[in-house]
Amino acid sequence: MARVINSTPWSSELESSISSLSPSLSKTTVLQTLRLIKNPSKTLQFFNWVQKMGFPHDAQSFFLMIEILGKGRNLNAARNLLLSIEKRSNGSVMLEDKFFNSLIRSYGRAGLFQESIQVFETMKSIGVSPSVVSFNNLLSILLKRGRTNMAKSVFDEMLSTFGVTPDVYTFNILINGFCMNSMVDEGFRFFKEMERFKCDPDVVTYNTIVDGLCRVGKVGVAHNVVIGMSKKSLDLNPNVVTYTTLVRGYCMKQDIDEALAVFQEMISKGLKPNKITYNTLIKGLSVLQKFDKIKEILEGMGEDGRFTPDTCTFNTLINAHCDAGNIDEALNMFKRVSELEVQSDSATYSVIIRSLCQIGDFEKAEEFFDDLAKKEILLSDVGCMPIVAAYNPMFEYLCGNGKTKKAERVFRQLLKRGRQDPPAYQTLILGHCREGLFKAGYELLVLMLRLDFEPGFEIYDSLITGLLQKGEPLLAHLTLEKMLKSSHLPQTSSVHAILAELLKKLRPRSS
Repeated sequence: MARVINSTPWSSELESSISSLSPSLSKTTVLQTLRLIKNPSKTLQFFNWVQKMGFPHDAQSFFLMIEILGKGRNLNAARNLLLSIEKRSNGSVMLEDKFFNSLIRSYGRAGLFQESIQVFETMKSIGVSPSVVSFNNLLSILLKRGRTNMAKSVFDEMLSTFGVTPDVYTFNILINGFCMNSMVDEGFRFFKEMERFKCDPDVVTYNTIVDGLCRVGKVGVAHNVVIGMSKKSLDLNPNVVTYTTLVRGYCMKQDIDEALAVFQEMISKGLKPNKITYNTLIKGLSVLQKFDKIKEILEGMGEDGRFTPDTCTFNTLINAHCDAGNIDEALNMFKRVSELEVQSDSATYSVIIRSLCQIGDFEKAEEFFDDLAKKEILLSDVGCMPIVAAYNPMFEYLCGNGKTKKAERVFRQLLKRGRQDPPAYQTLILGHCREGLFKAGYELLVLMLRLDFEPGFEIYDSLITGLLQKGEPLLAHLTLEKMLKSSHLPQTSSVHAILAELLKKLRPRSS
């Protein structure tokens, strides 16, 4: 039935077809079909049609329909359906918190936190008591939007007005939310409050507070919290996430000895470090240029198949060697990326290219630049988001050596990824001007202005002069018009030259 609905526009003919497919509509058939229809609007049409055909919707089918509309961002339809439940069911389905919770979550996912609050207020005004799930949903949405004071008020209302007891999820939301909003002390206060409500923290609670403390440099306090975990309960033990967070915290403070001690403690307790653990530790060691220790760890990693270095590992090492001035070692690392068939990304290339430019080896840098363009690595969604500024030294070299087209090829790939950089536009436009390709320069000027970037005087002046020399007074005039709309004033001689050339173009027509 769902296949027919998905492939056919809704009409009276479609209704006849699905009637013949299933003359009697069972609850199982209706629920399965609702789940399988791909378009939420069609799902609602089917939902309405089956009721018209005599199918009695219950709490389960109403809830499912609200969920489907919410996930499909048909939020007005979801809200209207919710508020019509009692009428449509002739009072057989009563409004309850789960319907409102679904809509609150959907508005939250859509980033409409004010609407989430309105649904919460509507729920209370019509006499539906919020449950702990309702409060948890709203607290999560508020804290993600940084509304910490509002979250505190909602928590107070939860306790004093409705007498709802918070659960472990409530506290996990509060602790994480306040820590993410740089209010770690407040998060830690909620952590200590759990005991008053006889609410036992779980490993997620501990990992959340440990992460928050490490982010503000309170790694020693975080470590003490971890030590206290096992004392709290025999069933409560630090996991890989806990130890990795501590390793990152100590690395951020450049206390590498403590980071290594935590790493060893983790292994001694039978926990296997994952790639995030290894990459975090390697990054910490790289910052301090502890290359011998990195080599020791890398050699030990493959012994029992625990971890194979990935793109992030090599990018960290290549970057560290470049920062230390070990460009040959960085190039060796790049070779190993290919040998181990690890996928390189934009960061791999940008670090190498930038470093080669810094030491003046532009020929070698150009080889990597050509490889980057050929493989279209910048267009890949895998790995880091490319940064235009990282390629500016290469753009400047190419545009200063008659190779602006090559530079623009990579620049256009960056544009397709939504990466913008005004200095790069200037470099390319002036490069085209030096090579006599003024139309290509003009096209980039138009693109630059479309993105609300402000070209400099030199760009306008070079384009106007060049376009006039190439016998393109109309384009020169258009450039002049754009210049006059900006904060730059043209040279008087440029204006006179454009007028003179335009008059020359007009004379044959008037004769």
